Amino acid sequence: MRNTNSSDILYSVENGMLKIVLNRPKKKNAITIPMYKKIFQILRESIEDDNIYVTVLTGTGEFFSSGNDFSSLFTMQNTGNFDFTIVVNVFKEFVDMLITYPKLLIAVVNGPAVGIGVTMLPLFDMVYASHTAYFYTPFTKLGLVAEGCSSYTFPKILGQSKAGDMLYLGYKMSALEAKQYGLVSELYKYECLDEVWTYLKKLTDLSSKSILASKCLVKKWDQKILLKVNSEEATQIKKCIQSPDFLENMMNFASRKSKL
Repeated sequence: MRNTNSSDILYSVENGMLKIVLNRPKKKNAITIPMYKKIFQILRESIEDDNIYVTVLTGTGEFFSSGNDFSSLFTMQNTGNFDFTIVVNVFKEFVDMLITYPKLLIAVVNGPAVGIGVTMLPLFDMVYASHTAYFYTPFTKLGLVAEGCSSYTFPKILGQSKAGDMLYLGYKMSALEAKQYGLVSELYKYECLDEVWTYLKKLTDLSSKSILASKCLVKKWDQKILLKVNSEEATQIKKCIQSPDFLENMMNFASRKSKL
């Protein structure tokens, strides 16, 4: 793979495992448009690398991700380089990549996950989390709609009622609840997260061909549905952002984000 390390996104490859790290701890690992593009590029290149069969996404510091970086969007707006349609298209392309990614995809949620930090998790094959994590989707506070295929995956995993609690009312789910509902596989103490990486090393003793063939079988049945869901969600998001009160809602939420 071509070296694409940057200060905001780090990656390394060891024993067939690609590790991608969101590296903006001072911004609670909020994701910018360049970060989406960078992760997309790394994933695309890894597909062609026969030495990689497992990809793990995690974050630096106390947060996994606080979601989309709205402050960077304000900067784009102020410089005149602001087109929400393009922004949504980049986001959609990123989610499509998660849906179709053929290698094993694992998330190590080292802390709280907000917005896309939560909604992308059901698209991963396995999710492990710190006991300090919580899961929060404040779409209705922003005047937005469900994204990351959560309008389909949340009811399927959490059940209709709890999915509604999160998507409509912005319910903040604890790490323990996430495990009970099956959103995450296992919880680890924050100070013991290294145990996850030790556990994942077991993958090197297993047949990579068997793992990838099994993933193909597991994922193929929902893939077309998820791509349609993502497309429809993107269409609805574009409609939402055309609302005159959208920017005001986004600015109000961004000002409160430091309290998450």
